Amino acid sequence: MKAAVYDHAGTPDVLRYVDVPDPACPSDGVLIRVEAAAIEGGDLINRASTPPPHAAFIVGYAAAGEIIAVGKNVADRHVGQKVTSFDLAGSHAELRAVAAGRTWLVPDGLDMAAAAALPIAFGTAHHCLFARGDIKRGETVLIQAGAGGVGLAAIQLAHQAGATVLATVSGAERTERLLQLGLDHAIDHHATDVVDAVMHLTAGRGVDLVIDPVGATLQNSLAVLRPEGRLVFVGNAGGSKLSLDLWPALQANQALFGVFMGTQLEKPDVYDTISQMLKWAAAGTVKVVVDRTFPLDAAAEAHAYAENNSILGRVVLLPSG
Repeated sequence: MKAAVYDHAGTPDVLRYVDVPDPACPSDGVLIRVEAAAIEGGDLINRASTPPPHAAFIVGYAAAGEIIAVGKNVADRHVGQKVTSFDLAGSHAELRAVAAGRTWLVPDGLDMAAAAALPIAFGTAHHCLFARGDIKRGETVLIQAGAGGVGLAAIQLAHQAGATVLATVSGAERTERLLQLGLDHAIDHHATDVVDAVMHLTAGRGVDLVIDPVGATLQNSLAVLRPEGRLVFVGNAGGSKLSLDLWPALQANQALFGVFMGTQLEKPDVYDTISQMLKWAAAGTVKVVVDRTFPLDAAAEAHAYAENNSILGRVVLLPSG
């Protein structure tokens, strides 16, 4: 099969498009013919900074496609089903072997690019807002990096939960799309001071909840949080060392929650929630925004595009037929 691989960590141009051996179907898993692979934040971080375990390593968390083989110990999947999947590697290829418990059935009518992009972005956003953030109707939430994959999902889910939704954006040109998805106030962090803007919008009170997938913005996230508010930080897209002065948070009785979704997606409640959101997407209740697609042999270009535009989870690779 063809795959996008790398031999050592570095900039996107370390990726090569080459022939590699087809993966074997695991006894507890399935083999998928990939139809779409989403580029996620972990894909970029691993490729940029983590030495691969072996040469010609296939990066990639998320992929959707058709099952072409089923392991002998799998009873709830069969050849011909369309599924989307998560694993810590292997999505940037024409074929993917993955544990059956890390796949979700794709509902009829859902585009495969959207199916590939949904589980991580929407699963993360839902877990941050509800399982950790305990968001309630009438509260105000700030979502850092509102135009990213997690941000777009969180805006929609928070709006549907009855919250007032604020989000930071980079450039006014992204605002209109976010407003259509349920955003109440966009804050261009290139043009205004985020802390001042949030405090103005909340009449000095601060927000009840912050969802922060950036990392480098954590100090500002704490600064806009009301006393006894909640901050959920997930990932570190900004590459920060996450060094914080936590004394003000202690004095304000604020709660901080860390989220790493790599260990959460197979938990029954999270798994079931993703299955439900796939159905919502097929019905149009939520919208999976795919910014741009690239052929698999342009994986290096796609990685560079995702990094430069800060839209993780919204760039999709499409293997050739």
